Amino acid sequence: MTKTSDEMPHSFCASERYDPVSRALHWLMAIVFAWSYCSAVVHFLSSDSALDKWLWPYHKSAGLLLLVLLILRAGWNLLNRHHRPPSVNRAAAVGHAVLYVLMFLIPFIGLVRQYGSGREFLAFGMPIMAGFEGEKIQLMIDLGRNFHSLLGWTMLVLIVGHIGMVIVHYLCGNPQVLRRMTGGTRRLWR
Repeated sequence: MTKTSDEMPHSFCASERYDPVSRALHWLMAIVFAWSYCSAVVHFLSSDSALDKWLWPYHKSAGLLLLVLLILRAGWNLLNRHHRPPSVNRAAAVGHAVLYVLMFLIPFIGLVRQYGSGREFLAFGMPIMAGFEGEKIQLMIDLGRNFHSLLGWTMLVLIVGHIGMVIVHYLCGNPQVLRRMTGGTRRLWR
């Protein structure tokens, strides 16, 4: 008799759910994204408030952390591409591809803008990029000014859509879509 992956205690990369490393990277990135978007919303709505002064200094650090986590996640995904659950449909595959592109572009453009400004960049207190004296690189600053926020808010809409579609699948009787990333076997509600 063949055992299912739920019955196999040492099954690391079952094809019906994501492996523990993929799930950990996904949820860690979700937490850092939540922090980053909270800092952006507070900065937008009440710049110079006490909450803004507490959250905003870590916005750039969170962006760099997200870029590092994305690179690790993409590498892990590539190594495990044959052991991952297939996309639910073509729309899901395209949506995930767009999210990955945006997850790379947004912090990358932020780093380009930071470099062009000539200002030093510290992430969590560690020097990442030295500043420079002299003329700013306006093209780099303009790239960031024109696209970093626009793409960031666009990605937030896609993230809300991503979460919404997981909920729709779950409520319409397709709970394995959620279980693939939670690793659970029981229904969470309803």
